[in-house]
Amino acid sequence: MATNDAAENSPADGGKGSKKKLIIMLVLGAVLLLGGGAAGTFFLLSSDEVAVEAAAAAPQVQQEAIYTKVRTLEGKPSFVVTLQSADDKRHYMQAFVEAKSRNPLVDEALQLHMPLIVARLNALFGTQSFEDLQSLEGKKALRNEATLLVQSIMQDKLGEPGVETILFTNFVMQ
Repeated sequence: MATNDAAENSPADGGKGSKKKLIIMLVLGAVLLLGGGAAGTFFLLSSDEVAVEAAAAAPQVQQEAIYTKVRTLEGKPSFVVTLQSADDKRHYMQAFVEAKSRNPLVDEALQLHMPLIVARLNALFGTQSFEDLQSLEGKKALRNEATLLVQSIMQDKLGEPGVETILFTNFVMQ
């Protein structure tokens, strides 16, 4: 068998096997080249609709974040509330709160409606349990509740939630 393969590709009969391979490779190369050229032409000369769809599908650049400090009327930067506790001891929570948005109009609306936001957040914070807030999950749940509360106020006053999230920049309990 090995002698037959060697005889087929020997220079004596002109190397017909290697010529066939060369022709097949050239034909495949030409097909790939023509296919690539056709695809390139299609994409380059296609209608503007494809470009518009591609631009619409591309992610839009987000505006820079705006952080608004939530302050009381006296300008105090923090909330201080007495927490409910199962051990009948007094526990306090102090929280510094900021609202994150990306729209300057939301920042203005937050400033305008700050007394309402502070009053509602004070009420929310005052209903919390000391034991629940000792865990990370409890703090995250409180942050989510505060975010939903401020978003609902902004929805009522501005017509859009506007606030991405509420952040606790400092959170102390004793």
